[in-house]
Amino acid sequence: MSDEQGAKPHYDSGPNVHYCEHLGCTRWGSFGCAIGRAEPRWFCSEHQPEWKSCHEAQPRH
Repeated sequence: MSDEQGAKPHYDSGPNVHYCEHLGCTRWGSFGCAIGRAEPRWFCSEHQPEWKSCHEAQPRH
């Protein structure tokens, strides 16, 4: 007896499309960023947030 009896086949719905989250922008958000396990936020290349490099973000004692 199969566990798959009556199971519906999975069909891919296509690529995920994310739009820029900047207010008023309708461009494709190709840059996704998240902190920890938060939901990623998506931005276009023009509105991509500025991130500090690893060396800049480390506290200096």
